[in-house]
Formats: sequence, structure tokens, C-alpha cells
Amino acid sequence: MGREEREAGSRKQGGSGAGGPASPCAACKLLRRRCAQGCIFAPYFPADEPQKFATVHKVFGASNVSKLLQELPMGHRSDAVSSLVYEAMARVRDPVYGCVAAISSLQRHIQLLQSQLAFAQAELVRLHLHHAAASHAVTDTAADADGKMMLSLDVLLDHALWSC
Repeated sequence: MGREEREAGSRKQGGSGAGGPASPCAACKLLRRRCAQGCIFAPYFPADEPQKFATVHKVFGASNVSKLLQELPMGHRSDAVSSLVYEAMARVRDPVYGCVAAISSLQRHIQLLQSQLAFAQAELVRLHLHHAAASHAVTDTAADADGKMMLSLDVLLDHALWSC
């Protein structure tokens, strides 16, 4: 049995289970109306979380939220309410950008972390090359024009890549 069905069953039984009248949902309390048995808001805005509906109502309006919920299948309503609550809270914090500000901030953070990762990977390759150059045998060297012994870059890269 889903959350919506349990809450609907609880409301039919009188909310508290004692047979008394059900307490109105947060939406009906705020709107100062009687909470009917089939209230569209009741499963998603319980009486013990009044701020949740107050914020959504302030940003989107009760009528718009009601229409939206009625148009959605029962299985998607809970997710829609979660999204509405998140967006409404973001709009209250930042009226201009809303949740886009949070998304932009996270994208900048991802870019920073990606650049740090690229730097760390480049440093790792550099260290592998340095280690390979220091420990490579003389058999993998070649003489340059001046007669100096040089390590083959191909050998170094091959060793660095395969030793990871």
C-alpha cells in the first residue's frame, strides 16, 4: 500500500484513528476551508507540515497547484509536489533565479573539480615519466648527435602508460 493510500485511509478513519473528526490538511488550514474527504492536497501537505504548503502557495498559488495535481496521474503526484516544494523554497531564497542558481553553482563546482582532476592526472603522468626515466635500463637508450645517451620517448611513454 502506497503512502497516498495509507494517508487517504487514515483520513477516512478520522485521522487520529479515534473516530473523531479528521484534522484538516495544511492547505485547508491555510486557506481556512473545510478539508473534504477527497481533498487533493491532503496526501501531500499533512497538517504537521504547514510551512511546506505555505511556501508552495506563496509562489505558485493554491489554484494552480490544485489544477496541476488533478492533471497528473496518481503515481506522479508525489514527485511533482516534491519538485514544487523544492522550486518554491528556492524561489523564496532567490526570487530571480530560483533553483537555477543552485544548478549553476553545482555546474561551476563540477567544472572546478574536472579541472583539478585533469591537473592531477597530468601530474600523475609526469611522475610516471620521471620515474620511468630514472629507473630505465641503458639498453633502452640511444645516442644523440653529440654522443650523449638519451632515453627513447616512445619507450618512456610505453612504460609510463602500462605501469599505471
